[in-house]
Amino acid sequence: MQLTAIGTVAVTLMLLGAFLFIRTTLADLGNGMLQQIEISVYVDSNATPHEIAALRASFRADPRIASVAFIPKSEGLKELRDRTRGVIDTSLLTENPLPDKFRVRVHDPALVPAVAADLRRLTGVGNVVYGQQVVQRLLRLGDVLRRVGMALIALFLVVAGIIISNTTRIAVYARRREIGIMQLVGATNIYIRMPFICEGLVVGLIGAAAAVVLLVAARETLWPRMLEALPFVQFNVTTVDVPRLVLQLFLVGGIIGATAAWFAVGRYLQT
Repeated sequence: MQLTAIGTVAVTLMLLGAFLFIRTTLADLGNGMLQQIEISVYVDSNATPHEIAALRASFRADPRIASVAFIPKSEGLKELRDRTRGVIDTSLLTENPLPDKFRVRVHDPALVPAVAADLRRLTGVGNVVYGQQVVQRLLRLGDVLRRVGMALIALFLVVAGIIISNTTRIAVYARRREIGIMQLVGATNIYIRMPFICEGLVVGLIGAAAAVVLLVAARETLWPRMLEALPFVQFNVTTVDVPRLVLQLFLVGGIIGATAAWFAVGRYLQT
């Protein structure tokens, strides 16, 4: 039963560790995409140089804005020609139809819609574009992933706790005569509990160690193949704090083992 409990806890914590690793990597990927989002603030064609200077000052005074870059319409036309080379023949243009614009980036991607709405109301602003649908979908996806992630983490912890609790309960039942004798001679409940709590703690730690070994092996063998299969996705595994993840797995394994054993023995002692 102890080997079964250790193996099951190892598999559960391995799935938890793999999920946390992938979740951190995907979260970093999504944050990187959101950090690249720019708010294009197009200056009104009738705006005066004084109004343009006032806009620049307003942008720099806003604590939500991380950076501001002014793009004159001549540079904007050059960028348009570079992007549409071979698709649109811009040599037919007799004049520059593009307005001047500001490129604005915010500190928190979640504030992009609110900042864009505030910028749209400023004097001298003709239009504000920031890819509204893309931003909203990315923010909604991130929120869904966080909620699903918390639910899965809770599920993994509950499963591991139930397994260790059931194993401890069987061990308590097998030693019921010894426990009865200890109660008759005046042993306290905490004194009776401690061996089983230590046993659950050891089971959790051994299961966590086995999970870490399996995760290291998977990272060395399976993860490079996944990167080769998805070359168009820029995963950045350096953002994953591996020592912290290993420490979290050991803490989770130990806490779940000790807590589950505590409740298992406590339920028996109450009966």
